[in-house]
Formats: sequence, C-alpha cells, structure tokens
Amino acid sequence: MPLLEPNPQALRPGTDRTPAPDRVPELQARGTPRRLREELAELLGAEKVLSHVSDLVRYASDASPYRFVPQVVVVAEDIDDISAVMSYAHGKGREVVFRAAGTSLNGQAQGEDILVDVRRHWAGVEVLDGGARARIRPGTTVLRANAALAPLGRVLGPDPASAIACTLGGVVANNASGMTAGTTRNSYRTLASLTFVLPSGTVVDTADPAADEELARAEPKLCEGLMALKAEIEADAGLTARIRAKYTIKNTNGYRLDAFLDGATPVRILRGLMVGSEGTFGFIAETVFDTLPLDRNVSTALLFFPSLPAAASAVPLFNEAGALAVELMDGNTLRASVSVAGVPADWAELPKETAALLVEFRAPDEAGQIAYERAAARVMQGLELVAPVASVDNAFTRDQRTIHGYWKARKAFVTAVGGSRPSGTTLITEDFAVPPDRLAEACAELLDLQSRHGFDAAVAGHAAHGNLHFLLAFDAADPADVERYAAFMDEFCKLTVERFDGSLKAEHATGRNIAPFLELEWGTQATELMWRTKEVIDPDGILAPRIVLDRDPQAHLRGLKTIPRVERIADPCIECGFCEPTCPSQDLTTTPRQRIVLRREMMRQPDGSPVEARLLEAYGYDAVDTCAGDSTCKLACPVGIDTGALMKDFRHQRHSPREERIAALTAKNFRAVEASARLAVAAADKIGDRVLAKVTGAARKAVRPDLVPDWLPEIPGAAARRLPRTHRPAAVAVYYPACVNRIFGGPEGQRGPSLPEAVVALSARAGKPVWIPDDVAGTCCATIWHSKGYEQGNEIMANRIVEAAWGWTAGGKLPLVVDASSCTLGIAHEVVPYLTDDNRELHAELTVLDSLVWAAEELLPRLDVRRRIASAVVHPTCSMRHLGDEEKLTTLAEACADEVVVPADAGCCAFAGDRGMLHPELTASATAREAAEVTARPFDAHLSANRMCEIGMDRATGRTYQSVLLTLERATRP
Repeated sequence: MPLLEPNPQALRPGTDRTPAPDRVPELQARGTPRRLREELAELLGAEKVLSHVSDLVRYASDASPYRFVPQVVVVAEDIDDISAVMSYAHGKGREVVFRAAGTSLNGQAQGEDILVDVRRHWAGVEVLDGGARARIRPGTTVLRANAALAPLGRVLGPDPASAIACTLGGVVANNASGMTAGTTRNSYRTLASLTFVLPSGTVVDTADPAADEELARAEPKLCEGLMALKAEIEADAGLTARIRAKYTIKNTNGYRLDAFLDGATPVRILRGLMVGSEGTFGFIAETVFDTLPLDRNVSTALLFFPSLPAAASAVPLFNEAGALAVELMDGNTLRASVSVAGVPADWAELPKETAALLVEFRAPDEAGQIAYERAAARVMQGLELVAPVASVDNAFTRDQRTIHGYWKARKAFVTAVGGSRPSGTTLITEDFAVPPDRLAEACAELLDLQSRHGFDAAVAGHAAHGNLHFLLAFDAADPADVERYAAFMDEFCKLTVERFDGSLKAEHATGRNIAPFLELEWGTQATELMWRTKEVIDPDGILAPRIVLDRDPQAHLRGLKTIPRVERIADPCIECGFCEPTCPSQDLTTTPRQRIVLRREMMRQPDGSPVEARLLEAYGYDAVDTCAGDSTCKLACPVGIDTGALMKDFRHQRHSPREERIAALTAKNFRAVEASARLAVAAADKIGDRVLAKVTGAARKAVRPDLVPDWLPEIPGAAARRLPRTHRPAAVAVYYPACVNRIFGGPEGQRGPSLPEAVVALSARAGKPVWIPDDVAGTCCATIWHSKGYEQGNEIMANRIVEAAWGWTAGGKLPLVVDASSCTLGIAHEVVPYLTDDNRELHAELTVLDSLVWAAEELLPRLDVRRRIASAVVHPTCSMRHLGDEEKLTTLAEACADEVVVPADAGCCAFAGDRGMLHPELTASATAREAAEVTARPFDAHLSANRMCEIGMDRATGRTYQSVLLTLERATRP
C-alpha cells in the first residue's frame, strides 16, 4: 500500500441520517453473487463484467423516480456478447434489461437481475445517400447524429428534449418524439430499417431482401404466431378501427398493434413492433433512418398569456398557420427556469397563473419565412397577450441567440423544475396526450385535479400535438405521501381515458409507471393481444419483465426511490443524465450523475454499514481521483450542477494538515518551484524517457499515484529561461505568459519562435504591442492548487496574481492577455471565491482576455495572411467552452488553413494540468473517439491553445499539436 494513500473514511457522511427504506441491503455489500460473476466472466471475459457493489449502485438509478439494483452489469461490446447473454439467461432462467443513456423517465432502463450496458461500445454514425439516410448505432446520442447530418442540410425526425444525452437505441425503443415529431416524424414513421437481436439470439436485418426467408427457417413458430395475430386483428373491424384511432394522436402506451396492420410479413411486423417495445422484444443493434430537410430560416416567439387555458386556446390557431412547434409552459415552469443560465431574472416575478407559448416556424427560404411571419402576425392580432415583467416582448425574432435561449429554457423543463423541488423529494414526470382541439379543456381539468390532491405541479408540453407533461414532487420515504400520489394517479388516468379518450403515455413509453393502467386505456381485448404478442416473441419472458406489461395494480408504487440530502452543490440533481456524454471519465469509471448517485446511497445507509464501507473504498479512485475537474458537467446540466467542484472539495477533505501546509509552502515559494521545474524538464532531455518512466513509476507505487506524475514521452523540453524583451510605455495590453509556457517549450523539433515570442511578434505586427512584466516569475493562475483542492495554497496564489495583475495593468486600465485558456479561466473566474474582500474589488476592475480573443478580435483584422496551409484540425478545450471562446479558435485556424475541421467527437482531453500524468488511463479513455476521428485522415496542422491539452492530444493521437498562434505567426510573417 502506498505511503500516503488517503483514508477512505475522510469522505464518510456524517452520522445525522436516517437509514432509508430502499437502501441496498447488507447482503449485497460484496456485490454480484460469486457464481453469477464467475459464469459471466468465463462466458464474456472478466473485463466485461462489473460486479462490485459500487458498480451495481451506480447503474441502479436513471432519470425516473424508480430504483432497482441489478445483480450484475455486463458491458457488451458486440452482437456476439448480446446473444451470449441472452442464451445464458435462457439456460439459467434469468432476466435481462438493456440500458443505454439511462434518460428514461419511467424506469425502463432498470433491472433486478442482469443489466446490459449498450452505450459504451455502441456509438457511430454513417451518413448515406448524401444525407438522405443515416445508419446509426444504438449508443449514439441524437445530438451527435444530427451533428453529422447538419452540414448536409438534414436532420432526424425525432427531437426529444434530452437530445444531448439520449441515444438512438432508446429513442426507437421508446418511440420518443419531442417538440416537432408529432405522429408523422417519429421513429415509427421515419425508420427505413432495423437490425435487432431476438430473445432467441436470432439476428434480423429488416433491410435484407432475404430476411423473411431466413427468419422463417430460423424461427418458424414465431413467424406463424405473428401472422396468426395479424389475421385475428384484421378480421375484427371494430378492433382495427380502434387501433387506427389510437394513433391519430401521440401514443406510446403499450405495444404498436398497428404494426400488425402496416406489416405484410413477419419481418415487417417485427420492424414495427420493435419501435416502442422498450427492450422487451429484443435488442436494437442498428438503425437506418430516413432523414428530413433541415430548414434553416427560423422565426420564433415566446408569447405570454394570462392563464394556461388561454395559452392552450391559441394552439390550434398557430397549428393552422403552419407552425412546426408550439410548446406550452406554465407559470411554475417559467419561474423555475430562472435557474437556467441566460433566462431573464425577472421571470421569477411572473404571476403563478401566467403561461407562455414557444412558437416556431421553419422555412427552406426567405420567401417561405416571410409568408409564415405574416400568417403569425394575423394570428397574434386576435390574441390576449400579457407582459407582466419587463423582459417580455411578445414578438417574433430571427435572432439565433435569442431563439437558442428560448429553447434552452423549454428543454430544461424537467431539470429546472426538478432542481427547484423541495430537498429530499422524489420527482415524477407524467406525459399524456389528448386531441389537440381539447387541450384547453384538459389543462383546466388538470389544474383542478392537482389542486384537489394538494399538488402544485409544473406543466409544459408539445401543445401542437395535444401532448402535456407535468411534474409532481413527493416524499417516497413517507407512506402517506406515496398514498397521496397513488390516489392522484388513479383519478388522473381515469380522467385522461374516460373524459378525453387520451393516451396515458404520449412519448415517454409505458415503463413501470403506467403498466398497471394499460388495460384501462386499451381495454381487455387489445391488452390481451399485447400479452400474447410478448409470449410469441419472448416465450420464456427473459427480457425486461414488468416493463410495459404488469398485472400488479400497484406496480407503479414499487421501487420508488428516496432522494436523501447530499452536499448542497449536488442536492438539486434529479439524475437525468444530461451531464454524462460530456464527462471525460464516462467510459473509465464514473459519470457526474453516478458520483452523486453513489453519494446518495452512502446517505441511505446506516452509519458504518458494510455497504457504506465498500462504497467509500471504491469512491476515492472511481469518483474523486478520475474526475478531470473540467466542470463541463456544469455546462451540460440545465441547472448548472458542478460535480467537478464537488470532487475538488472531496480532494480537500482527504488532505492531511501536513499536505495542506506543503501545498501552501509551494505557493509561497513558487518562484523557486518554477525555476526548479524548468531545470528538471531540461535535465530530463538528457536522462531519457525510459529511465524517467521507471523512476516515476517506482515513486508512484511507493508514495501515491495521485501525487506523483507519470513521466510521458510526449512531455516537451524546457522553455527558454528568459522571456522576450518588451517595453511598457508603448504597450496597449499586458501579456501574461502562463507558468506552463514558462516551464515547457514548444513541440519537439519545432523551428521558429516560442509561444511568448509569437504573441509578442503578432501583437507588434498588428500595431498592438504588448508588455511582459519583469516579475511574472513566481505567479500563477492558482489552478494548480484549485484543481487539487488545496485551499490554503489556492488562496495564497489567487490573491497574489490579482494583486500583481492590478499593478501590471495600472489598476485595470490595460487588458491582461493570457496565453493558456485554462489560466485565463482561472484568473478571470475561478480565483474570485478565494480572494479577500479588498482583492475582490480589485479583480472587478480587471479585464482578462484569452490570447485567442486578443488575436481574433484585435490582431487578425490588422494582419496580412501571406501563406496558408491546406488543412487543420482543432481541439477546442473545456476552458474555451467555459469562456465561450471556442469560435475564436476556429476563426484563427480558418485564417491560416483552407479547410478547418472541428471533430464531431471533440471533448475534454482530461489531461487537466497534470491529471493526465497522474492517471494516463483517464486521458486515453476521454480522447479515444476524438483521436479516432483525427487519425482517420492526414492534416497539415493540429491546433489548440493550451500547452497541457496539446500534450494530452499528442499522446492520444500520435500527432503534434501546437498553439494556433504559432501557426498564425508563420502565416502572417513578412
């Protein structure tokens, strides 16, 4: 055991907690039962079997109000793994549930036996026929797929609000639709073909002309059963009419019985049945979608009404005018959205009764857009609109930034409202549809029903299609509160079905939530046909039992998860999973959601329980050490939960007083530390990579991997001892070379100026000379200490750099230009909480500019580009995303190269200062997809704007990354 290994008990929750009724029992402290673990490991390979209790807990939660702990988690890599697991389940009488993004809202992604992760190894998009179609693997997010289609002017039909995180496998399995899909653009209508694995292990590609012949040979009984059901349905005119009527509005409750009417053969029937089957009929291994035109002429308005029924009454008018989207938001939703970045603060003052419609028209050209705007203007003339706060203008706009802000607020409905719920309560998301012309009536009835049961729910939805969502919060640990929810559900379901003949699930699928009410909506005959369909396709019932079909009338009350209070920064989390695709450690250890889920389970446990002990043992590496601390999760989370900041705080809690003192001493004497580091890097060039790797490897084993960096061959040589000479009197800005650029030099073999020399030369060339202070040595942006949770050292350096910058810039009169994006972020924002009151006032006067902004806005317009390269690929850093500077990197690259590529899978490299040296496996995992994209073809230049990120990408790709400013200097050199 390393000498300075942190004590896991340092992160032990306090004793002021009550064991929760849904806590993981002590019997599961050891994780997966030994025999199950060993048999699956032998079948698939041990690396594909996750069996620790921490693995089981982190996979037990999804975006729904339910929680079921699996016996084991399998990370499937290919169809062979899927078939092997299903064969094993048949032979052992076990059950299998597939999970991709875990964004489902009704518990579809949870299982109590074998849970199969089909996200990690299942991403990929292939654009076909010039964008007319797309072949998409099931672990691919909707956002990623649309990014591949957008350059060709195409888009997928389904557009769920969770597009940032939800995957196409789940979208098809739930027939999720979204804002514009309705009943004509959803998966059922836009899927060209599917490849799926049946419970028997048979693989079916519906695009294969011989598919029916092969299926008949492999599964004769299945084919016979499907055709018999088809004949039975078609022979009953009343049933046929009922089925057709049910799909005139959005409906994902139960199985798609219209597949029997639309499909002429067993394969075509199965193609339809797989849509919305929620993993109960098989595994969707690949999809091919027919895409739709991406109309880029957009006009959008956010219109405010005095009440929800008043807003709903206007919906048919905008539908008739040709609006593609009409979204409804009630007062609770609008007020909760204030927590979303960019939403006007005065929405918090909106009257509770207020409601709004987000109306959007999209056209292929200017003429079409003008026609739509005129039609919208005619509708608005007859509306009773209100402007209860100053930010409301009730006008259509073409401004993309404004439109993006409107949609950001709308898509944050679940997370924003959920984040503002009372601490410790569970969130339920309901989803129903009524005929659109009865929407206003349904809104009035819903408000009355909520009031009678003591709920103050938030309401929003796809009003154009008669589809509403509402959120309820209650305490799942309180039997009386659960009973109140149950009574509400009974009455709500009867109201929707008996009063409006509506759908109890319009787009979120049946799941566990509505399974007990399936027969209420569909009637006995149709429901029994669904049961028989399940028996024909999955006769042994191995796939997703109790999802879609469940005869227990109380099934929706089983497995409700408690939400114990955790650290304040994470407590609003509703476990939606929006943060996961951006997390660098998602394929290595844990995600932000899982870090919070694990923490909540610790809080559910009795103090000192065996489960708590095992969770704490794993949490150090799985959660704290392998968090890059990049906080991109904060950007992805609609309510800005910064799990990275929480992990930094946990690092601080694990530090001994001695470690804190040493870190503070390092900050106080950073001038000597900086000089020593530069000398060490210079000496390393002479010692050699192999020797250094052995020395650091031994030290990491003896001390602690999280304290001693691993020596990597990609680490560059030392920077020049002296910075370029500059003159203060003529300077229009102060140039601050970051300490990383004062210690490390440029790429190996690079000819030409260093980065500081290039910045000075470019600025002078553009007539904007900069000055480098003589005393920058010994100063730093404080990120070194901040990222590791060393509070004393962080405070020392944060205050030092602000005081120095104040003096250098003549009290803020000159801008401070910083040549590393992470350091810019550190000085501009991250130091603020650690400043004294006086220094916080000084900081407020500073103008801190990233060198990208300085070059793009101040220098580039004054420079002549004399030579260009053919192609460049860029790596936007996470700090650029926080600063909003990503486009500046592209702008500068485009000035130097004829073709500039931003990888579709670009993300945080997780090198994170030295974290990529402490945990090289983190950077390897984080960059795998981007590296594959970069190395698939040659580029003349690989560009970024942060030295440590460039080193990380060097290691990931085997290519040489450098600052875009070096390329710009060469391009504009006389």
